[in-house]
Amino acid sequence: MSRVWNFSAGPAALPQAVLERAQREMLDWNGSGASVMELSHRGKLFMGLAAQAEADVRELAAIPDDYAVLFLQGGATQHFAQIPMNLAAEGASADYIVTGHWGEKAASEAAPYVKVDIAASSHADNYVKLPARNGWTLNPAAAYVHYTPNETIHGVEFHDVPEVGEVPLVADMSSDILSRPIDVRRFGLIYAGAQKNIGPSGLVLMIVRRDLLERVTRPMARIFRYAEHAASDSMLNTPNTWGWYLAGLTFQWLKEQGGLAAVAARNDAKAALLYDTIDGSGGYYRNPIDPASRSRMNVPFTLHDAALDAVFLKESEAAGLLALKGHKAIGGMRASLYNAVSLEAVEALTAFMREFATRHG
Repeated sequence: MSRVWNFSAGPAALPQAVLERAQREMLDWNGSGASVMELSHRGKLFMGLAAQAEADVRELAAIPDDYAVLFLQGGATQHFAQIPMNLAAEGASADYIVTGHWGEKAASEAAPYVKVDIAASSHADNYVKLPARNGWTLNPAAAYVHYTPNETIHGVEFHDVPEVGEVPLVADMSSDILSRPIDVRRFGLIYAGAQKNIGPSGLVLMIVRRDLLERVTRPMARIFRYAEHAASDSMLNTPNTWGWYLAGLTFQWLKEQGGLAAVAARNDAKAALLYDTIDGSGGYYRNPIDPASRSRMNVPFTLHDAALDAVFLKESEAAGLLALKGHKAIGGMRASLYNAVSLEAVEALTAFMREFATRHG
């Protein structure tokens, strides 16, 4: 059995070194005689794992002490609703910057709990570029401003952090978390589904400014309140211990790669290679996104003749290139270049693309 080059948008590739270590430790983790999934989350061994994972991600992302780090469940989609429950009082409004499918969904799911104001949107441009900053209509009295730094489906990315004044900035970083250094202090709350750059699905990493946990919003069950999870060290209920364990291994792997600055340089090189191949194909391949808004993590592209799509997918899979089919919302192809996708994988993809164009041109 051989491993393929995995370009899946999520659940996505995990570092091979992480998988191999998990394989070695599957039946006997840390000398316990049992797998990590079989041990109590309140036992000494797992509590030590949890503390180390938090320490490692704090080091990687330079997370200040006045921010809590939570390991939650539900996926980012659950938190589309849970965030307004925790950050907005009843009757309050929040600003949403919509730049693709996931921004749309975040706004829609928040609507039962907060007055959603679309402060900016690129819907009219079919989400091929970011909305011009001078057209944003931000409300200084909003409970928060929500945006999606990287849109997984449409392949657009903010390459800086937008300035929103004193209103807390909330970011769904599911598809670009830990892909480059960030200034955490620019944000009120960061959240990310784990299944792209952190670990397996079923885990959510959240970084939240502690003063926001003290907001009085509305009556709700304890399980929905972030302050309760923070007070319980993310163990208000039984957590996803397997996901937490793999996330911790991934954090260690990222440190071994040289940290987020080194990872960012590699991610830039991977994206540049693929975009150069697309742009240099003489129109055989095309990326529809405005170059200033292109994502480093998710690269959608089309062939000059859609009739070749099925052939491209069949031949690429036979060549060991997995999950290149584009999302049904926009069609075509998509290559996701998350942290665990190597430069060698992108080299294999671009070599196949050039060879395919030669044979089918």
